[in-house]
Amino acid sequence: MSSSTVFPSAAVCVAALLAAPAAMAVVPAQNEEIAELSLEELANIQVTSVSKRSESLSDAAASIFVITGNDIRRAGAASLPEALRLAPNLQVARVDARNYAVTARGFSSPFENKLLVLVDGRTVYSPLFSGVFWDVQDVVLDDVERIEVISGPGATLWGANAVNGVINIITKSSAASQGALLTTTLGKDARDGAVRYGGRLGGDGHYRAYAKHAENDDTHTAAGATSQTGWHRDQAGFRTDWGSTTQGLTVQGDVYDAQLRQAGTPNIKVAGANLLGRVARTFADGSSATVQLYWDHTERDQPNAFHERLDTFDLQLQHAVRLNGNHHVVWGGGYRLGHDRVENGPAFGFLPGTLNLRWANVFAQDEIALRDDLRLTAGLKVEDNNYTGVEVLPTLRLAWNPRPASLVWTSLSRAVRAPSRIDRDLYSPIHPRVVNGVPQYAVAGGPGFDSETAKVFELGYRARPTASLSYSTTLFFSRYDRLRTLEPNPSGPGSVFENLADGLTRGIEAWATWQVADAWRLSGGGVVQRIGTTLQPGSRDLSGTTGLFTSDPTHYWQLRSSYDIGTGQEVDVTLRHVGALPRPGVPAYTAVDARWGWRIRPGVELSVIAQNVFDPRHAEFGAPATRSEYERALAVRVVWTP
Repeated sequence: MSSSTVFPSAAVCVAALLAAPAAMAVVPAQNEEIAELSLEELANIQVTSVSKRSESLSDAAASIFVITGNDIRRAGAASLPEALRLAPNLQVARVDARNYAVTARGFSSPFENKLLVLVDGRTVYSPLFSGVFWDVQDVVLDDVERIEVISGPGATLWGANAVNGVINIITKSSAASQGALLTTTLGKDARDGAVRYGGRLGGDGHYRAYAKHAENDDTHTAAGATSQTGWHRDQAGFRTDWGSTTQGLTVQGDVYDAQLRQAGTPNIKVAGANLLGRVARTFADGSSATVQLYWDHTERDQPNAFHERLDTFDLQLQHAVRLNGNHHVVWGGGYRLGHDRVENGPAFGFLPGTLNLRWANVFAQDEIALRDDLRLTAGLKVEDNNYTGVEVLPTLRLAWNPRPASLVWTSLSRAVRAPSRIDRDLYSPIHPRVVNGVPQYAVAGGPGFDSETAKVFELGYRARPTASLSYSTTLFFSRYDRLRTLEPNPSGPGSVFENLADGLTRGIEAWATWQVADAWRLSGGGVVQRIGTTLQPGSRDLSGTTGLFTSDPTHYWQLRSSYDIGTGQEVDVTLRHVGALPRPGVPAYTAVDARWGWRIRPGVELSVIAQNVFDPRHAEFGAPATRSEYERALAVRVVWTP
C-alpha cells in the first residue's frame, strides 16, 4: 500500500506532537578495556536482555548485538541515538536537531511505537504514543558499560511494545566509575560538557555523581531555511551501589531541564526526574531474586498544543532458579501506574485530560536442557492494560550447539503493541462545540482501537570459526494484524483511528568481526528487508500509510575499522550506507565518519571527530520541502581523568 499524500489534519496533528519532541540485574563492569579483549572474551560478555538472567552473548538464542562502552568512545558518539548507529540491526535516521527515528525491522517513524527502550532497568516510555522522546534521553556516555540491542520480539519477558526489538542501556556500577572525569566536546553545531566524581561509601559501598550540559544548533534545509529545532539541556544525577555481586543494593536517580526551539511559538519546556532502587540477592542453592522499584516524573509544555505531566511508579519482582538440574526457570511479575495529566491546547489534546494508566503482568520462562547441546525455552507473559485488558504473549525457542563456538537457534513468538493515548484519546483540533456529548474534531482516537499484533518466526546462526573471526546471521518473518489506519468517522464528521490494515516483513540481518591483527579490528553488518502493508476490506484509509509517516529502506549496512597506530594513538573509520526511503521519498546516502584519538598522557585523551567526510550534505528523513540536511562537520573532544 502506498500513497504520496497524507491526510492534512493528521499531518498537522502529528507534526505538532513531533515538534514537542535494563536490566533487572546489572553485571559489574570488567576492568579490562574491551579493545584489549579477544573475540572469545567478547563472545563471553554477559548479557541479560534475552532471558532476564546473566548468560554469555554466544549462548543467547536471539538476534542480539552488544555496543560496548569502548565502541561508543572510539566512534566519538555524542548522544544515545548516535551511539545506536553502531548496532547494524538498528535503523537510525536523524529527523532534525533533536528528533530521531530509531527502529528495528521496519515501521520507522519519529513516533516509532514497536520498540522498547530501557535505561538501567527503567522503561523509557511515553504513553502518549507508545514510544520514546529521544530529545530528553541522555546519560554520561563514558559511564555506559554496554548497550544490548535485540532485534525481534521480546514481549514474553519485557511486555507489550517490545514487538520489533529491545534496547537495553546499561551503565557501569559506581564501583567501576571511581575518581574524577571531565569531558568537553566542541563542534560546528553541537557542544557538550560533563563532570563526574566517584568515591567510596563505608566498607562496601561506592557512589558517583555527575552534571552535564549539552546543546545543539538548528539544522538547515536544502533551501537554507533553519529547522528551528535547536535545543539546550542540563542534567545531573547519581548512583550508589552497596554489597557484592551476590547480595547488593543499587539506588540511582537523575534530574533534567531543557528548552527546545519551535517555529512560531515560545520554546518548548521539558523537565523530569527519576529515582530507582534495586535489591539483588543470590541464595545458597544458586537461585537469585531481584526487586526493583522506580518513580519517573516527566513534564512537557508545548505552547499552543498541550502541557503534560506524567508520574510513573513501577514495581518489578523476579526469581531465577534451577530445578532438577535441567530446568532453568525465570518467573516474576510487575505493576506500573502512570498518572497522566494533560492540559489541552487549541491544536489538539487528549480527553480525558487526567487519566490513570495501569499495567500489570506475570511471566514465566523455562529453559530446558534436552541434551548437552540442545535447549528448549518456553515462555509466557500475561499482561493487563487499561485499554484492551488481558494480552497473552508466548514464545518458544530452540537452541542447538552443533559444535563448540557455534549456535543454531529458532523461535516463534507473539507480541502486541497496546493502544496509546493517541490511538484512543486524541482529538484534533479540539472544538468548544459538543454534539450529543461528543466533542467535534477533524481527527480523533478510535474508541474501539485494539492492540496491533505480530506473529514472528526467526532462524539464526552464530559462530566463531577461528580465534580471529566471528559472525551472526538471522532470517526473520513477521506477520502483523490490525495495524493502525485513519478512517472516516462512521457516525459524523472527521476521521478516527481504526485497525484496518495488515503487514508482512521478511528479511535477513547479519554482522561479523575480524581481528586482522593485534592492533587492527574490522567489523561490519547490515540488513536486507521487505516491508509491505495491505488494507483490509472496507478500509478507506486517509493517512496514506498505516504507520503515520513510516518510511523504511530495503537495505542498510555499515563497515568499521579500528586501528591502534601505537604511542597511545588510534584511528577509527565508519562507512555506512542507507538505501532510499519510499515515503516521504529520501535519496539513498553513503557517509564516512572518522575519529583520531591520542592519549597525550595518562588521564588525558584528545579526539578529533569528522562526520560525513566525503559527503557535503545529505538528508535522512522527511519531506523534501522541509527536511533537514546534514553537512560535513568537525568536532574536538577532550577527556580528563585526573
